[in-house]
Amino acid sequence: MKRKIISALLATVTAFTFVLTGCGSAETNSDSGKVSITNVSYDPTREFYSSYNDIFANHWKELKGQDVEVTQSHGGSGKQALEVANGLEADVVTLALEYDVKAVQNAGLIEDGWIDEFDKDSSPYTSTIVFLIRKGNPKNINDWDDLVKDGVGVITPNPKTSGGARWNYLAAWAYADKKFNGDEAQIEDFVRKLYKNVLVLDSGARGATTTFVENGQGDVLIAWENEAYLSIKDNPDEYEIITPSISILAQPSVAIVDSVVDKRGTREVATEYLNYLYSDDAQRLAG
Repeated sequence: MKRKIISALLATVTAFTFVLTGCGSAETNSDSGKVSITNVSYDPTREFYSSYNDIFANHWKELKGQDVEVTQSHGGSGKQALEVANGLEADVVTLALEYDVKAVQNAGLIEDGWIDEFDKDSSPYTSTIVFLIRKGNPKNINDWDDLVKDGVGVITPNPKTSGGARWNYLAAWAYADKKFNGDEAQIEDFVRKLYKNVLVLDSGARGATTTFVENGQGDVLIAWENEAYLSIKDNPDEYEIITPSISILAQPSVAIVDSVVDKRGTREVATEYLNYLYSDDAQRLAG
C-alpha cells in the first residue's frame, strides 16, 4: 500500500476510531566537548534506542571528537506527537507513522519537505503486525476472523493515542476490505465487532504488552512484530506468534524538529543522528 493511500486511509480511520472508542529545556548547545539532544519516540523502540544511542555516541565521538548525550522520551506515538506540538522540546522525533510527524509539522515545528530529507521517505526501519497468543493456542486463533468470535479477549492499544494501534487498525481494515470486496459498511461492522472484544485499550503498545504478558489479560495481543518477538524472547515457553493471512508493512517515520534544533544549535548532530539510522550497524540492531 503506497504512502499516499495510507495517509488518506489514516485520516478516515482516525475519524472512525473516535466514533469507536511539559515543556522541555531551552538549553542551547555550544561547540564544547559535549552536546545533548532529545529523541521523542514511540513505545516499542525503548530497547532499540537504548542500544542505538551507545553506538551513535561512539560514531559521533570518532567523527567530531565530541561526547553526545541523548535523552529519550517514549509513549504512545499519537500522544507523543501531541506532547511535542504542545511544547515538549525534541530535537528529533522518531514516531510510529507519518501521520504523527505531520501533527508536529502542523504545529509549525517541522518544515515542509521533511519526508524527503532522509532515505526511503524518512522511514529507516519497518515492521509488520502479528498476533501474540498463549502457548498451545487454546482459543484456536489463526486469523482476523477469529478475533471477532464470541469469548475471545483481544488486547490492542488505543488508536487515539498509539501509532502502533493505528497500524493494527489498518491491518484489520485491510483484511476486512479484501474479505468484503471493499464494502465499507461491512468493513466497519467487522472492525466494530473486533473492538467489542477488546478488553483493555492502553495508551501505548508497551502498555498493551504489559496488560497481556504481565497481567495475564486477554487471549490475543495485536502487536508490532518486534514487540511480539521480544515477549517470546523473555518468555519462550508461554507464548506463540501467529502471522495473519493479511497484515501491513508498517513504516515508522523520523524527522528533525527544525524550530528546536535551530534554537539549540543542534541541527548537525540531530541530522547525523537520523542519518546514522541507515548505517549497517543500526540496521543490524533494528533486525
